[in-house]
Amino acid sequence: MRMVDIIEKKRDGKALTKEEIEFFIEGYTQGDIPDYQASSLAMAIFFQDMDDEERATLTMAMVNSGDYIDLSHIKGVKVDKHSTGGVGDTTTLVLAPLVASVGVPVAKMSGRGLGHTGGTIDKLESIEGFHVEISEDQFTQLVNDDRIAVIGQTGNLTPADKKLYALRDVTGTVNSIPLIASSIMSKKIAAGADAIVLDVKTGNGAFMKTVEDAEALAQAMVCIGNQVGRQTMAIISDMSQPLGHAIGNALEVKEAIATLRGEGPKDLTELVLTLGAQMVVLGQQAVTIDEARNLLEQAIEDGRALDKFKTFISNQGGDPSVVDDVSRLPQAQYQYELAAPRTGVVTEIVANELGIASMMLGAGRKTKEDEIDLSVGLVLNKKVGDNVNEGESLLTIYSNQEEIEEVKQKLLDNITISDSGDAPTLIYKMITE
Repeated sequence: MRMVDIIEKKRDGKALTKEEIEFFIEGYTQGDIPDYQASSLAMAIFFQDMDDEERATLTMAMVNSGDYIDLSHIKGVKVDKHSTGGVGDTTTLVLAPLVASVGVPVAKMSGRGLGHTGGTIDKLESIEGFHVEISEDQFTQLVNDDRIAVIGQTGNLTPADKKLYALRDVTGTVNSIPLIASSIMSKKIAAGADAIVLDVKTGNGAFMKTVEDAEALAQAMVCIGNQVGRQTMAIISDMSQPLGHAIGNALEVKEAIATLRGEGPKDLTELVLTLGAQMVVLGQQAVTIDEARNLLEQAIEDGRALDKFKTFISNQGGDPSVVDDVSRLPQAQYQYELAAPRTGVVTEIVANELGIASMMLGAGRKTKEDEIDLSVGLVLNKKVGDNVNEGESLLTIYSNQEEIEEVKQKLLDNITISDSGDAPTLIYKMITE
């Protein structure tokens, strides 16, 4: 088998066989196929697309290129959740203890973040003592006993995807539905999930800017998951403005605690209940979405969700008292209010730019080596659709820097106040097949 024949076949719009796709992935991972041939095939896929069978085969070839996490020793249906990313995306911090509190096992493998704020692990490490350095045996035991644990990512998960993504990033082939879908799904499947819930974001703060593109990606991933034996559901949700109110590590933990107490922002709470209901159905703890949602609402109301979060923190070395006293989380030295320059209605908050402003304060990483300041970030006091008076606070800036004029200007440049406007749609579509 020759790589040039595979490239020409896909260039001409023909479907690749299982053997051809596996030949490519194995050869590229091992270094036998050079970058220039891999980038040529990626470009051919970009223009000619792949059918459902090709996409599923490519996904499993990437899964099989490295380690596979075996969760078979954990009782029950293991359901994983993936978000395509955004600003202020605190859902995992709320979802994991919430669905665990109604019996769904959450065996979560997470990483550290590059970008606006830290990843799930960075946020959790805002809690003194919390750590993810636990053995696989401990991990299994915790999930079996208490239905929830988080462990750091293994270094050899889907090496083919890591190598191919780095190539796509510099060859103009990132924005390809089959390549994006197989990249995301290969990592979820390799992480051992039995079922997967996907939160596909759309809007100016998301990778997929239009609802149509987000729906195409969601459909592709749901199809791949179901084809390879993983029950998969998805929703398409808004990321035209930050989710919730908080952007920043300790600030997002504080918001997650409030949400588990039933006092969180409306949009974050609604998204969590929508995603969580899908997880509960896939985890076989409810038959219908409505029944699952009722279970979750009851777990918040009676305190089980918050108690599960305390147990989770304590099990992994953290100080559970932060749940009752959030002042024990890292605190920024300074707080500044950003005043509205005019009276009107907030009509736009550019999510990505607010994320960058938060990173300028120290809440995120530009490189893997950067140190995160866990205490800093932003808290929105107004969202799109809210009325505001001139001089009223649009948001609060939490900083350990005294000079933040550049940050303030970036924020003002990316919040629009008009004479009238409406709040955006939060959830556009649910995809279950």
